[in-house]
Amino acid sequence: MTQTEFLNIVMPFKDKVFRLAKRLLVSTEEAEDATQEVLLKLWNNKKKIQEYKNVEAFSMTMTKNYCFDKLKSKQAQNLKLVHSNYEDNQTALQKQVELNDSVNWVGRIIEALPEQQRMIIQLRDVEEYDYDEIAKMLDMNQTAVRVALSRARKTIRKKLTNTHNYGIK
Repeated sequence: MTQTEFLNIVMPFKDKVFRLAKRLLVSTEEAEDATQEVLLKLWNNKKKIQEYKNVEAFSMTMTKNYCFDKLKSKQAQNLKLVHSNYEDNQTALQKQVELNDSVNWVGRIIEALPEQQRMIIQLRDVEEYDYDEIAKMLDMNQTAVRVALSRARKTIRKKLTNTHNYGIK
């Protein structure tokens, strides 16, 4: 395997390796070191790399194992497992109930939409397809998809606002 082939295979997911290492080790410097170690191990085993079905999954497993080993080692005494990105922002029970109720209302409103609008809402806002893909799937013009989506969102917004403000169903 040449260096170019290796780079083409490994570089697309190098940032994912770093993010996983950062999540596990917390320290940016330690995560950078872990990423470098994993990439080095992949490079050293570049002859075997084509035997793996999914190199990205293999490297993520290597990263996880390396980070766990690092945390278990004696060097881990110098690392602190302090998650500074953690905030306890528990919402009040009343707020949680209101949010769940709103989600339920949106679901009911979507179910009451015409089938075409319901499909477009599902494909665009839930499944996150782009307009071209939706137009092809539903055999529609892209402009018609946009109009139907706009009308569906407007209906949802109006009915949800009425429900919240006035209790009207």
